Amino acid sequence: AAAAAAPAMAALTPERRAHILEGAGEWLRAHRDPAARTLVAQAGKPLALARAEVDRAGDTFRAAAQVARHPETAARDLGGFASGAGRLALMRRVPAGPVLAVTPFNFPLNLVAHKLAPAVAAGCPVVLKPASQTPTPALLVGEALLAAGLPPAGLSVLPAAAADMDPLVDDPRFALLTFTGSAAVGWALKRRAAARRVALELGGNAAAVVEPDAGELAAVAARLVSGAFAYAGQSCISVQRVFVQARIYPQFRRLLIDATRTVAAGDPADAATVCGPVIDAANADRIMAWIASARAAGARLLCGGTRQGTVIAPTLLENVPAAEPLAADEVFGPVAALWPYDDYEDALAGVNASRYGLQAGIFTRDLAKIRRAWDVLEVGAVIQGDMPTWRSDPMPYGGVKDSGLGREGPAWAYLEMTEERMLVLRDEGRG
Repeated sequence: AAAAAAPAMAALTPERRAHILEGAGEWLRAHRDPAARTLVAQAGKPLALARAEVDRAGDTFRAAAQVARHPETAARDLGGFASGAGRLALMRRVPAGPVLAVTPFNFPLNLVAHKLAPAVAAGCPVVLKPASQTPTPALLVGEALLAAGLPPAGLSVLPAAAADMDPLVDDPRFALLTFTGSAAVGWALKRRAAARRVALELGGNAAAVVEPDAGELAAVAARLVSGAFAYAGQSCISVQRVFVQARIYPQFRRLLIDATRTVAAGDPADAATVCGPVIDAANADRIMAWIASARAAGARLLCGGTRQGTVIAPTLLENVPAAEPLAADEVFGPVAALWPYDDYEDALAGVNASRYGLQAGIFTRDLAKIRRAWDVLEVGAVIQGDMPTWRSDPMPYGGVKDSGLGREGPAWAYLEMTEERMLVLRDEGRG
């Protein structure tokens, strides 16, 4: 169906594409509460965060509408070389073709929007495979697009098991495979789809660096606690590693412990809850095993480390050995680790001592240190004065190393979903 729909999707005018996207965002705003309740029920997302995700999805559609409404055409005079005398090149972007999109459980509304919105802006039909734990939010986004006028054949949502997707992954009619999820699965899909475009948004173990001139340390601690434990740390840019300058380490550690102990954990349907359950018992078992392993290897537990069902208490440890999973891998749970450092360069090296490279937060007001971090950190983005968990949906978002390939954000995903096509005009009066 997607291949057959490609001509009709490509024929949609920029105005029509923008109208569909704006309408989908309005539909989500109108259905904010039931959509948020669906996120609570299927993803275990705390209600306040679920409402925020619905709002973010609306922003994603609005940003994509701006991309659709203002397609760019570039012109270049080719007369700079004799071979191009009298020739003018015009370049525009055209749809790449059908898109296969795979999304995870943790942002089952907004990450679906990040796949579908730029595809509509580009004029590409999509087959979407949402996470098996959270299919209903994807169906809601599909309903929003159809209500806004998307041609029905332009989107297929398949709530299938991962193994059932093999024929689609191998289908050469898809021009692009765009995947958000674990590094292991993402790179395996890339190997299978080597002849086609692949965009990967994968994992991370995001780090923050706190310098003595960071500002009000209690506010910094509160911000990092929010980034570490909101939605039980189930974000690829959740704060997992915190490097603190040694002179302020004792004070800042106490502030972090105190702030962590105030985090409301429990029932996601309670509007006061910040840290709800992790997605399932298997992941809760894994996270608790990683905490136990770190402690056995010499790490010190500062607070948390307990569990009730799939709700894990927000947990802080210090001096986790570098080889431990809590330091080296992505925990995807409500756990953060602290290390003191003496020299700023050592902190930057600590951030880079990871197979991931998504985002890093640098708390300093020293412009030279900010620039140094921007120069040397192996990440997709350096966030000054805030947690690495910060993200604005229209911005380019993605990482390096095992954190992925390509960038999301509607304007950047649009580039992945389009091809540049050139028209060379002959100026009869000049060549």
